[in-house]
Amino acid sequence: MGKKVVVITGSPRKNGNSFAMTEAFIKAAETNGHTVTRFDAAMMKIGGCRACETCYSTGKACTFDDDFNSIAPAILEADAVVFTMPVYWYSIPAQIKGVIDHLFSMVVGGKDIAGKECALIACCEENDMTVMDGVRMPIERSAELIKWNMVGEVLVPGVLNTGDIEKTNGCKQAAELAEKI
Repeated sequence: MGKKVVVITGSPRKNGNSFAMTEAFIKAAETNGHTVTRFDAAMMKIGGCRACETCYSTGKACTFDDDFNSIAPAILEADAVVFTMPVYWYSIPAQIKGVIDHLFSMVVGGKDIAGKECALIACCEENDMTVMDGVRMPIERSAELIKWNMVGEVLVPGVLNTGDIEKTNGCKQAAELAEKI
């Protein structure tokens, strides 16, 4: 039986390398019978968490009404959440960091989100794989904290310019990741 998969992207480049891997993952996931809901965080208005701890007091995940409130119900319903992004300055891009920080609302709001599957798809300009630590470690630790099961990671170094991903097996790896969901 297919699963509900939420894919959250963090790149503002619609034709970029992480988007190419995202598309490969989504195509494979849908071919495998999963239902995929995609949110392009960079094209949305999502602020940072203000740690007010009034989450869900208005019926929405965040009392400061931003676009995370359209993502939150999909995450609650999902069987799996996949984060895709480029590495920006050795870290998670701001465009997706707000989404990740807003997961706090589900914890404060007492939502049962444990047991979901989680995966990461990321790429970076440099060839040094330790550059990926800035996105890999926060996602892995966040998943552990909220009791999500990391089912896989696709980490592709050495891509900067649009289309560079085609010189790698990154899209193939992303499609194979869908098999683990």
